[in-house]
Amino acid sequence: MDPLPPYTAVVLAGGKAARLGGQLKPQLQVGGRTMLDTVLAAVADAEHRIVVGPPQPVPADVRQVREHPPGGGPVAALRAGLTEVPTDVVALLAGDLPFLTGALVAELRARLTGDGVIAVDDGGRDQYLLGVWLTATLRAAVAGAGGPTSLRRVMAPLSVHRYRPVVEPGTPAPWTDCDTPADLARARATAATRHGAPPPADPVPRPAPPAPPPSLLPRFQSPPD
Repeated sequence: MDPLPPYTAVVLAGGKAARLGGQLKPQLQVGGRTMLDTVLAAVADAEHRIVVGPPQPVPADVRQVREHPPGGGPVAALRAGLTEVPTDVVALLAGDLPFLTGALVAELRARLTGDGVIAVDDGGRDQYLLGVWLTATLRAAVAGAGGPTSLRRVMAPLSVHRYRPVVEPGTPAPWTDCDTPADLARARATAATRHGAPPPADPVPRPAPPAPPPSLLPRFQSPPD
């Protein structure tokens, strides 16, 4: 069997989730370590590892870059990350995948055909932030994206192989992410059941309270007694 070509991992690790108290999601703990640490461990064999997002704790050999403008979304983040990729193959991953494994990344690399390969979840949904791509193809795709747009729209014209991984009973799905306090609580409970992981130091965040409505009084005018 021919060896797999070297690859770079680009991890999109930006964005504060309002439903998680405005905290940086990849830095929340599941199973005794941050979700970003889990993702980076799954790509430990990458030639280069790049994290795109706000400054945050990462291993010394991981390069951090920032999208422009900051908080500009996944397409802007991908564009920034690709500028640092020297290999012909790139793994594109979300930074909040607490059950990602190196085995799945290797399976995706082995199945790279056309422009790229992505995982498909058990509901048939494409996971664009869980895939392996030809670097040149992604560079061309984001170069043609003007203005704010979704990653799905940018990827839609590409020739993509869809891979549905086998998830063994009792094993958490590798595409599991944590968008809400309930998602995070379930992931932590699953990790604790599987590994006896200690409770995390950070509690499950509560959603940020809504901002009060703006006053209808003119500026500087006091309300009547």
